Amino acid sequence: MIENWYYLFALVFSISGLTVLDWRYKLAFWVDQKRATMTIAITMLVFVIWDLLGIRLGIFFHGGSDYTLPLRILPEFPIEELFFLFLLCYVTLLLYTGGHRLWSRI
Repeated sequence: MIENWYYLFALVFSISGLTVLDWRYKLAFWVDQKRATMTIAITMLVFVIWDLLGIRLGIFFHGGSDYTLPLRILPEFPIEELFFLFLLCYVTLLLYTGGHRLWSRI
């Protein structure tokens, strides 16, 4: 069903918007691709470990939704979680570098 793809589509759409902002203001990937990739990869790894520990301890659970895909990487760990974590790390990196750039002008 098409509803299952809504959340993933929204995440990809948001990441696309961040990519345009990154390109326009040269904040992360268009300044230093290797550094941006490593930063996002390391922070995503921390959050994946965090999620796995939360799932293991019974704190996090998927709960099911009509707007998410039935695919799971592991039980209670939906595929969309990786896109969400990328979005979270990417927006944080852009806010940090953009804020640093603005602060240095003051």
